[in-house]
Amino acid sequence: MKSRRYLELLSKKYKTIEEASSEIIELTAVSVLPKGTEYFLSDLHGQHDAFARILRSASGNTRDKISLEFGGSLSENEKNQLSNLIYEPSKFMNLMKDNKKFTPIWIRKTIINLLRVLERVAAKYSRHKVRTKIPGHYRELIDEMLNVSGEEMNKSEYFNTLIDTIIEIDASFDFIRTICHVIQDLSIDHLHIVGDIYDRGVRPDKIVDILMSRENVDLQFGNHDVLWIGAALGNESLICNVIRNALSYSNYESIEAAYAINLRPLSVFAESTYGDDPCERFQPRILTPNKYDNFSKDITAKMYKAISMIQFKLTSQLIDRNPELGMDHRNVFRKVDFKRNIYTDWDGKEYPLLDDHFPTIDPDFPSRLTEEEKQIISLLKSSFAHSEKLQKHIRYLLNIGSVYKIMNSNILVHGCIPMEKDGSFSTFEYEGEVYSGKSLLDFFDNQVRLAQHSTHKLKRQKAIDMFWYMWCGPKSPMFGKSQLSAFENLFVDDKGVREEYYNPYYALSKEEKYVDKIFEEFGLDPKRSHIINGHVPVKMKDGEKPISANGKVYVIDGGISKAYQPKTGIAGYTLTFNSHNLSLAEHSNYETMETVHGAYTPKVHVTEKFSERILIKDTDEGKALQNTIEELKELLNAYRTGEIREDMD
Repeated sequence: MKSRRYLELLSKKYKTIEEASSEIIELTAVSVLPKGTEYFLSDLHGQHDAFARILRSASGNTRDKISLEFGGSLSENEKNQLSNLIYEPSKFMNLMKDNKKFTPIWIRKTIINLLRVLERVAAKYSRHKVRTKIPGHYRELIDEMLNVSGEEMNKSEYFNTLIDTIIEIDASFDFIRTICHVIQDLSIDHLHIVGDIYDRGVRPDKIVDILMSRENVDLQFGNHDVLWIGAALGNESLICNVIRNALSYSNYESIEAAYAINLRPLSVFAESTYGDDPCERFQPRILTPNKYDNFSKDITAKMYKAISMIQFKLTSQLIDRNPELGMDHRNVFRKVDFKRNIYTDWDGKEYPLLDDHFPTIDPDFPSRLTEEEKQIISLLKSSFAHSEKLQKHIRYLLNIGSVYKIMNSNILVHGCIPMEKDGSFSTFEYEGEVYSGKSLLDFFDNQVRLAQHSTHKLKRQKAIDMFWYMWCGPKSPMFGKSQLSAFENLFVDDKGVREEYYNPYYALSKEEKYVDKIFEEFGLDPKRSHIINGHVPVKMKDGEKPISANGKVYVIDGGISKAYQPKTGIAGYTLTFNSHNLSLAEHSNYETMETVHGAYTPKVHVTEKFSERILIKDTDEGKALQNTIEELKELLNAYRTGEIREDMD
């Protein structure tokens, strides 16, 4: 029973019995429509071209709908062309113009075909929802045309006159493009990004731009996302990490072209400091040729070494000022004797460093920055803070993002729910409190909010420091490994020292009993719930499977990033959850997508078919709708009893 005060507030929106009644009728009708299709993608890693193609094609589903709609009435080539038009309308129509094929006959046929595709895509939605997806200047027109039957399309003088007028006033290009964009938009009802937008690929900013253009998007922070968020918030160690990662792939585009971060001071410093150093351990791995800067591979290697040494110093300082993080074992400078250039592991075994040229290191105070290094980090920090585009993107990601999300009985988390080998939940103690399981994930999410909003200077700084732990800490649900061996990979020739062990969760989550334990921890029904993870590339070519625990766990990092495709053998997964089933699509690489254009369809496997079609009333959205309906019924009763008066003005 809602309070009178709440009902009075509700009456400001629904001012009369008629308005409240109309809304109840509409919401009740909506609740029995099929649920919209949810799309799940992870580990995009800056691969904006492939990501955009996957979205525009609805992961191949648009091509399937075209086949269903037209059957044998269109040739395969015509279906492919229609698909290409929907995916990239401006590009396709410009080609038609260049080839003198953008004719009234083609325009008329195309509009009719597009409306048929739109009608099929829109079939599961209310007319109101479809109308809201259509830009205002064409809303009435497309709505009118969309609700004309197929026969009327061909015979109605009214309908034909509409098309004739579109052609006559030269609005065909914009009109067709609008319909294509509406089809794209309606094909994906809700988009989940299960972490890692950033690093490796060249244009993560374009991915964020795409996300910002869509409705119903959420993000579960990956370790590479919290890395960039922390850097944008001013974490100096993470700023260095971001730059180091980019330089390791000679990826200047994601730093300079995307966000206008100035690397020139770093290059000048690196050349002057490491001029005679071959920097053999710092040679970049080049996935995509650098188009935006003329730094040579040699200079890049020197910059890579310079920023790495600054990073290791700043990380050492961060660990020292945050003893409660329990990360002293990752203060690598305590393992290094710079007078002898020896690394000592925790068992006392010594290893000679693979590189012994350290002009910026004071062996007695190895974590102390030189004056030049202080200037470099100050300039970089300022550049991150004053990048308008970066700050805008990070604010958006913080708004749509969370450490984990529960929706429609699915737990979405990038990495893991930290566990011990015995199946118990790992504990993390911080400032006298102990966290595990769900409370651990809630704790880290709260730290994100503190870093974003806290007005308490010390609490905010400690929360910003916590982003470093979320990036590489062993109890971080975004990371979930024993260590990040950045220093060891560069300087120590021993696989055991460099090994990064996965949290036991990754093995235990293949067993149904432990997964059911997780569902119970989060208050979910084990019989109908799933866990959806990214983070760990699934090596399909080696026989690994993305689904485990009797169909309850999905790991959907299939290698959209080029860096992982040699390991996985494919180019990413899309998990879809519609009213009929759960299905998993395996993608080919982007070059293949581009080559075959509209003919491209991924390999789709239906992984779980539902005995009954899922309606909106069966979803979290449906529960919210039902709550609203009950509140409106209370308001309706209050109007009818005179407890609250209608506003008849």
